[in-house]
Amino acid sequence: QVQVVESGGGLVQAGGSLRLSCAASGNIFSINAMGWYRRAPGKEREFIAEITSGGVTKYTDSLKGRFTISRDNAKNTKYLYLHMNSLKPEDTAVYYCAAEAYVDSYNTEHFWGQGTPVTVSS
Repeated sequence: QVQVVESGGGLVQAGGSLRLSCAASGNIFSINAMGWYRRAPGKEREFIAEITSGGVTKYTDSLKGRFTISRDNAKNTKYLYLHMNSLKPEDTAVYYCAAEAYVDSYNTEHFWGQGTPVTVSS
């Protein structure tokens, strides 16, 4: 099992920046990838970016350039960050971190945090 906790959300003015943090603990050695997602009011959950255990990153095209993902590792915790620049009101959403981890030799499962809200004011 992997536990995921996000932090860093809040209220920011349009054009501003914000950094979100995610901490994954538990069976961190089973983690294959970690990523960020968001759900805006009245919309479906949207993929933002992910980074694999090997360091390969993937971004959704519409956010690449404004949003950057990075990571750090400690002894018992994996950290994931989302650096958001030039924020727009349409970036207002609840931001979620997910850790994709192996639950057996072949299958993975996403472990989700509770989300951190970001509000961008115009």
